[in-house]
Amino acid sequence: MDRLSPEERTELLALAPSSQRRAGEPLIYQGDRETSEVYLLRSIPGQRLTACVKVMAYLESGGAAMLGIRVSGDVVGELAALRRQPRAAMVTTCSPMLVHVIRAQAFTDFLDRHPAAWNALARMIADRLDWANRRRTDFAQFSVPVRVANVLVEIASRHGIDRIDGKRDLGVDLTHEEIANLVGARKDAVFKAVRRFKDLNLIDPSHRRKIVIDPIGMANFR
Repeated sequence: MDRLSPEERTELLALAPSSQRRAGEPLIYQGDRETSEVYLLRSIPGQRLTACVKVMAYLESGGAAMLGIRVSGDVVGELAALRRQPRAAMVTTCSPMLVHVIRAQAFTDFLDRHPAAWNALARMIADRLDWANRRRTDFAQFSVPVRVANVLVEIASRHGIDRIDGKRDLGVDLTHEEIANLVGARKDAVFKAVRRFKDLNLIDPSHRRKIVIDPIGMANFR
């Protein structure tokens, strides 16, 4: 949405009415062949929390991998809509939000009317590929604590909320298991890394559920 002109945003929002969704509600099911809608995410006006969904791929081995986090202004489900392929991942809300469910044909027609929107979509997909490549590079060369530090810093820089004490609220609630899925590590290894960060005061230990980090200290952690 941020990459579109005001006129393009207005037209995109008008393609489908919004509906309110609760936290923990599935939007897309992995493997679904019957639907190919695109989901445009928006925060609820007046609500402090940003719209947020988690994208998970479940493996035949029984494991899972978190592919990313999407927030207000993002679209999800665009690849299946463009390629007319089954859904490659499950998308679940992690905060209350508004969602515009746009038919695939209406979405592609909108893109065809606005070449700049095609460019914005291509850049968005490139950003997501870049994120995935960085996670693979981290896995190949860094220890689990460094991988955790890197991903928390990146999430905080994209979605976080600055605090008056110089720290930054992550902006997204993540469990140890979800962080482990993001960095390709065991849950117990992530737990140890987070505990170490709290001992170093790189993660504020006074918060149980939300993660508040020292962005500079965490970025310099090695």
